[in-house]
Amino acid sequence: MKQAFLGLGTNIEPRQQHLREALHRLHSHEELVIVKQSSIYKTAPVGYTNQADFLNMVIEINTILSPEKLLDVCQSIEHQLGRKRDIRFGPRTIDLDILLYNQENKKSERLIIPHPRMQERAFVLIPLNEIAADMPLSDRHRTVSELVAELPDSDIKDVRRWTHNDLENE
Repeated sequence: MKQAFLGLGTNIEPRQQHLREALHRLHSHEELVIVKQSSIYKTAPVGYTNQADFLNMVIEINTILSPEKLLDVCQSIEHQLGRKRDIRFGPRTIDLDILLYNQENKKSERLIIPHPRMQERAFVLIPLNEIAADMPLSDRHRTVSELVAELPDSDIKDVRRWTHNDLENE
C-alpha cells in the first residue's frame, strides 16, 4: 500500500454535500482506504477571486493505485459530480488534487507530485498540518508545520475552521 494525501475543495452549493459525496465515492473505491481526514475549512478564493468562498479539506489515503490511476479516479469523481473546467481557478462543484504520493517526486504532462503550488497555499497546508504536521516535504526539506509557520498572517486569517453554524451566515 502507498500513502497519499488528497486535497478536496468546493464552492458551488450544496458545498457540504459535494464534499460528502466525494468522500463517499473515495471510501467506496475498493483500491483505496481513507486513513484520516482533516476538519473542513472555509477559505477565500485564490487566483480568480470573483466567486464564492470554498470549503476545503485534506485526507490521507492508502492505495495500491499508481499515481496516474489515482488521478483517473479523482478526475472521474470530479466528472460524476459535475465539475466544469471553464475558468482557471474558477468555481467548481468539487476539486480533488493529489498533493503527495508516497514521498515521491513525479513530473509528467498530466501530473506533478508533490502538487506544485501546495507550499504557497494556506488552504492546503493548514488542513494538511492538522493530520500530518510532522510530514517532511521532500522537495522543501521541511515539515508541513514548518511551512505553515512561514505563511503570511494574511493568508492564515483567510482559512477558518468551518462548522455547521456557518450556514446561518451564508
